[in-house]
Amino acid sequence: MSTDPIQSAALFERAQRVIPGGVNSPVRAFRAVGGTPRFISRAEGAYLYDADGRRYIDYIGSWGPMILGHGHPAVLEAVCRAAADGLSFGAPTEREVELAEEILKLVPSMEQVRLVSSGTEAAMSAIRLARGATGRPMLIKFEGCYHGHADALLVKAGSGLATFGNPTSAGVPPEVVQHTLVLEYNNVEQLEEAFALHGSDLACVMIEPIAGNMNFVRASLPFMRRLRELCTEHGALLVFDEVMTGFRVGLASAQGLYAAAIPGFRPDLSVFGKVIGGGMPLAAFGGPRAVMQHLAPVGAVYQAGTLSGNPVATACGLATLRELQKPGFFEELSRKTRLLVDGLAGAARDAGVPLAVDCEGGMFGFFLAESLPQNYATVMATDRERFNRFFHGMLERGVYLAPALYEAGFVSAAHSDADLAATVDAAREALRAG
Repeated sequence: MSTDPIQSAALFERAQRVIPGGVNSPVRAFRAVGGTPRFISRAEGAYLYDADGRRYIDYIGSWGPMILGHGHPAVLEAVCRAAADGLSFGAPTEREVELAEEILKLVPSMEQVRLVSSGTEAAMSAIRLARGATGRPMLIKFEGCYHGHADALLVKAGSGLATFGNPTSAGVPPEVVQHTLVLEYNNVEQLEEAFALHGSDLACVMIEPIAGNMNFVRASLPFMRRLRELCTEHGALLVFDEVMTGFRVGLASAQGLYAAAIPGFRPDLSVFGKVIGGGMPLAAFGGPRAVMQHLAPVGAVYQAGTLSGNPVATACGLATLRELQKPGFFEELSRKTRLLVDGLAGAARDAGVPLAVDCEGGMFGFFLAESLPQNYATVMATDRERFNRFFHGMLERGVYLAPALYEAGFVSAAHSDADLAATVDAAREALRAG
């Protein structure tokens, strides 16, 4: 079979006439890596199949949700059964309650949860809730952490800590982000200075505990410990964005990892998405009852959504979460992910190419660098051009990685050891080819 994406190229040309850039989410356009984006016709297990009939081992997993692989029988059965009963009601259902109960059972920091339709919506709503609960205007986020495309979060740092964010997207007026402060990830000194300057005005700090949009970068234990201390001391809410890490890095999510290492640790609010929807549009935010009671209809912080708690999406998410709780699930998923990243590191050594790797649960990252970056600036200093060549080398060999240097990768329960070995072999060839 030819490796030329003939049908994908034709579809992309057609798409660009009716969809801006030919895609409905920018990274899909392959502009970061060049070339023609693959149009996918179907998926099964660990594999994607493009419009030209070519099969790829999939390490995007719909950007994280497909932790069981594509088309898991239990999930398909639940979705089909729910769809037969009705696609949307705009009224409460028992399944919403069941999913909320399942999430709360697994996340001790939350006593109540509100279901929404996307990670952007969940993050935006959590910030509004934090501001409403504290009566304060300001928030801190970190460079390299992505929390969706809400206006207040599309910002970059100014010239110093006393300077507030500047928009990084057209269409976002400066006054919308005047209360957003952007700091360097894993920089304790900068964090302390920010709280010293603005602590009494801070409603919340939002952070990805393991950042997945600058590839895979962990918040260090000293940094997270100090962040928790400062939020407590100044009365700001610590908001964990676990859209990507939630039920992906472990059954207790990323906050479970930090709670195991830092006595008494827990965030004040948590944002979830991706895995809890099992591949359908569903996300959530939650926290202690005292904070969540500020939400309408019982409180003054307004949030609503026509499709929130959609009956088909909740069926998909509930079936997914129940599969994750089967004995040994995460132990086996972690084994596979570690097998992959160790194999990639070995392939790089064989090819004489510097490669730093890390993973947790079913999430992984690799950098063409001697050591793991700790913040966005060091991620940006890695070898972008070599990554782009590596990406296309892997694509040609039937392995689908994220089409950008700055995205984490995902292993599913459907990946076999043979899939992982084939991926490592492809990586060895691609790295040697340059």
